[in-house]
Amino acid sequence: MSKEKRADLGTETLVPLYKQMWLIRYFEEKVDEFFAKGLIHGTTHLAVGQEASAVGACAALAADDMITSTHRGHGHCIAKGADVNKMMAELFGRTTGYCKGKGGSMHIADVSQGNLGANGIVGGGFSIATGAALTSKMKNQGKVVLCFFGDGASNEGSFHEAVNLASIWKLPVIFFCENNQYGMSGPVKDMVNIEDIAERAASYGIPGKVVEGNDLLEVRTAVQEAVEYAREGNGPSMIEAKTYRWKGHSKSDAKKYRTREEEKAWREKDPIARFREYLQSQDLITEDEAEQIRQEAQQEIEGSVEFAKNSPEPTLETLMEDIYA
Repeated sequence: MSKEKRADLGTETLVPLYKQMWLIRYFEEKVDEFFAKGLIHGTTHLAVGQEASAVGACAALAADDMITSTHRGHGHCIAKGADVNKMMAELFGRTTGYCKGKGGSMHIADVSQGNLGANGIVGGGFSIATGAALTSKMKNQGKVVLCFFGDGASNEGSFHEAVNLASIWKLPVIFFCENNQYGMSGPVKDMVNIEDIAERAASYGIPGKVVEGNDLLEVRTAVQEAVEYAREGNGPSMIEAKTYRWKGHSKSDAKKYRTREEEKAWREKDPIARFREYLQSQDLITEDEAEQIRQEAQQEIEGSVEFAKNSPEPTLETLMEDIYA
């Protein structure tokens, strides 16, 4: 990133992003722990190692801009301002959760924060994001929608339909691919016959760009440019962030399809450590301050666990409530 692009990036802007990444890391690790103990049910998909793509992307959005998330969506929710108490309570199946304990990991949404929801359907967010962008354009709301999706979802029909429609109608939507190298247990290179998924943007006449997904500043800059492009009425664009999930696809994944050497190499690219080193190199934070922020994030997540455990479970009388037909 050029010095010009970084000119507005001071302590007040960047340090809160460092804390957000730690919140995501500790939230995911805590969820992983409780699933292993059988205290949380259903399934979950963790984004440990992908913190920079979520935080960097959402940091470039205005408060009233919107996102759609994926089944691996905890990080997106936290980065868009979700309450970690409500998130943890939802995973524990408690009434104080975002869906009153009835939705679980893949259905967290907070429209008040511009989060139109995580989605259990692969590629399920494409149509929602495109529809929200159409609403924004028709009502002259000036809002931009960022659609998170994974490399695997780029092969769904909904991807091509949504990108095509957004392109011809010049809708203010950013299609943001988190390429974490694997769709379930298959490597990306076995799923697509191109080097970069962002290459597909060209066939729809929209800009496509590849960024280092573990570099928060590079992600933020790319999304910032895409937001400005969309807000000026130029239509959609596509960004592909190359990153890596440290955990398995879901809680039942033993990760037998990849090597320990590969995992080690990616862990050495830890996005949180990378961002901390940048902050310290720019004298924006001291080592002691960085450690204090890490501890604050850890305590906040521990507090969310206590909140969840002390919250009531739904009663049978509420079984048929909150149902849409």
